[in-house]
Amino acid sequence: MPYSGYEDYFDRKLIISVATTGGHHGKEANPNLPTQPVEVAQDVAACEEAGASIVHLHARDEHGEKTKSVARYQELMDAIDEYCDDIIVNFTTGGGGIYPREERIAPVLETDPRPEVATVDLGPINFGQTRTAENTREQNEEYAERMREAGVKPELELFNPGHIPEAEHLIDEGLLEEPYWATVIFGMQNGMPPGPRNLEAFVDNLPDPVEWQCLAVGKHQLPMTTAAITMGGHVRVGMEDNVYYRKGELAESNAQLVRRTAHIADELERPVASPAETREMLGL
Repeated sequence: MPYSGYEDYFDRKLIISVATTGGHHGKEANPNLPTQPVEVAQDVAACEEAGASIVHLHARDEHGEKTKSVARYQELMDAIDEYCDDIIVNFTTGGGGIYPREERIAPVLETDPRPEVATVDLGPINFGQTRTAENTREQNEEYAERMREAGVKPELELFNPGHIPEAEHLIDEGLLEEPYWATVIFGMQNGMPPGPRNLEAFVDNLPDPVEWQCLAVGKHQLPMTTAAITMGGHVRVGMEDNVYYRKGELAESNAQLVRRTAHIADELERPVASPAETREMLGL
């Protein structure tokens, strides 16, 4: 059981991840959502100042459309290097059902420098009426092994508790280094329904030793991430997952969402981790 009580609550620093852009909605959902490299990097710099220590990145082309172009990811990396101080970069390998397997991992392996972290989606998830991202065991073994060889830490994305055995399989195969870094995800189409009891049950079954963060989409982002803070977990916020600050009010920026999270953490007496402290916690 990865969380056993409040014995270290007030000393346990909170990792805040920010997912700035995503690969689905664009400026039609919120005109403040950044899509171009410099625009993203300037937003990320403000997020870092507000308390984020990890940025989760999807690339968009010059028209704002999703892309797996290595060159475009390199532009993102270069812009963040220019505008940001020390934030940890995390690339997505998502895009199942759209991009071939090799295209999904290529930016992780071919940019210079490589990201310190990259996602591994541990199982199938439905999108809309016709698309399923399969995320097979074979693919996940390949991604984890190639990331290990490249010195990139996998972030295990679990959309429901049925994906936990897939994480355990990668551990059994010797493909993951301790501590494991896991994201428990709520509110996706056929994923885990949001709710504090579901969060507790999900987290209690994660393989140990693990550091975990909570991600929830739309209106569930604020209550679920706050619940995670009270449990000693970590959080991911940002306009990839939620374009609103409150009901009927679009977020002004990703930094606005990070600032609120940092304020809540301060009120709950959870200190916020710096990038250096996050590296130490995750074994980067």
